[in-house]
Amino acid sequence: MAAESTAVEIRDDRENGKLVAYEGGSAAGHIAYFAMYPEPGALVAVHTVVAPEYEGKGVAGALARDFYAMAAREGVPVVPLCPYLAMWARRHPEQAPEAPEELVRGAERQLASHPELF
Repeated sequence: MAAESTAVEIRDDRENGKLVAYEGGSAAGHIAYFAMYPEPGALVAVHTVVAPEYEGKGVAGALARDFYAMAAREGVPVVPLCPYLAMWARRHPEQAPEAPEELVRGAERQLASHPELF
């Protein structure tokens, strides 16, 4: 069954490391991420969360599309350490260029040394 599409507003809360989707003024979900240093090395997606009442409505996909678009606007790659975003990227290669392997390894090391980012 295909996910329903829902109209969401997506805002970047870079200070708190979240790309947040809102529907009707309520937070519907978010992608937790960090900017890999040295900045602007990459945007690293760590976790995708959708509130239960918004599941199946396309919120996670909208967040993924916007996250990759945001990285493209900034001229940096995305490192999808989040399992959902990694799966989404494999399904949408035209919208989600693969990050170089050395960036992926660097992001994994950075996350391991800063568990508070997860």
